[in-house]
Amino acid sequence: MSGPLDGITVLALEQAIAAPLCTRHLADLGARVIKVEQPGTGDSTRHYDRTVRGLAAHFVWLNHGKQSAALDLTAPADHDLLHDLLERADVIVSNLAPGALDRLGLGVDDLAQRYPRLIIVDISGYGRGGPLDHKRAYDLLIQAEAGSCTITGLPGQPAKPGIPIADIGTALYAYSAILAALYERERTGRGAVIPIAMLDVVAEMMGFALNQVIHGGVEPEPVGMGSPMVAPYGAYPTADGLTVVLGTTSDREWRRLATDLLHRPDLAADPRYAHNADRVRERTALDEIVGVWCAQRTLAEIQQAADAAGIGNARLNGVQGLVEHPQLAARGRWRDIDTPVGPVPALLPPGLAQGWTVAAGRVPALGADTDAIRTEFASTAPNAADIGVRP
Repeated sequence: MSGPLDGITVLALEQAIAAPLCTRHLADLGARVIKVEQPGTGDSTRHYDRTVRGLAAHFVWLNHGKQSAALDLTAPADHDLLHDLLERADVIVSNLAPGALDRLGLGVDDLAQRYPRLIIVDISGYGRGGPLDHKRAYDLLIQAEAGSCTITGLPGQPAKPGIPIADIGTALYAYSAILAALYERERTGRGAVIPIAMLDVVAEMMGFALNQVIHGGVEPEPVGMGSPMVAPYGAYPTADGLTVVLGTTSDREWRRLATDLLHRPDLAADPRYAHNADRVRERTALDEIVGVWCAQRTLAEIQQAADAAGIGNARLNGVQGLVEHPQLAARGRWRDIDTPVGPVPALLPPGLAQGWTVAAGRVPALGADTDAIRTEFASTAPNAADIGVRP
């Protein structure tokens, strides 16, 4: 069986995380992804570290299932080859530095006019126009500009989330927009230009905090392993030296936690804690009550009691705990992917319909497919004049 995107060709002028994660998910579903890299250096993430038996952890995560073509786009022959590729591509995804596409003569408006069926995804930090459109953008910089670091960590100690949410969120918005554009093209025959700004992505993710400030006039304070929106809800040490994460997200859950888990019906009846806004104000006192209760019990005892009471709970794991997580193993979430140093483990993509085939893929060495792509595409693409908009 072929994947749902079998027959779709994606040209990736990409680096770092946002665009590569987007195109890797397209490759997972069967699209042919041709990654164009600078000869000699390639994607910057190739050189972050040598963790995966000599390969970089980021690059292995983001690039399996792709072909690598090492092309110097400032050289006339390689620039012409790129246009040969564009003649037959369905999608182009780029997150190069501001102005890079224009300097290469690949401005999105020109591409859209020359290739009317092409879906063009232009990922940038701040979008086109505005006072910051010229600035380079990395995950931390965008999170700083968008305020997400100030609602993470502790009061007076802002922190960047360990996961690069600006990059990953941008990748997933680009991925979903491409799928929608492919569907639209089936109906109209026309491609699309999809500009995606990382700042816009994180601003969308900040929606609840924006509403708090716009309508309440108060900056939300970070609460570490908790949520500024609900209480009690956080991480609590247990009697066996582990940490349980549990709490409530509604008044009904609070009453269950107080009565059925803590066996404190007096708390459930106390008007100081009746509603979530009340409990948020009393967060410190409630965290102390829950913390004392957890410190007297093992993690297993707490989780068994919380499950019986219908209270959400989890174990605080490190990364090794995720590697060894029994839920991932029991559901067959791991597979092997091929690399230049042999097979290595990788997770299956999260969003798969029953019956879809996941492309096996491999992590390409820099320029591994350059010669084959030159042979296949150079001077063999249809003439631009023959590419029309199909009804």
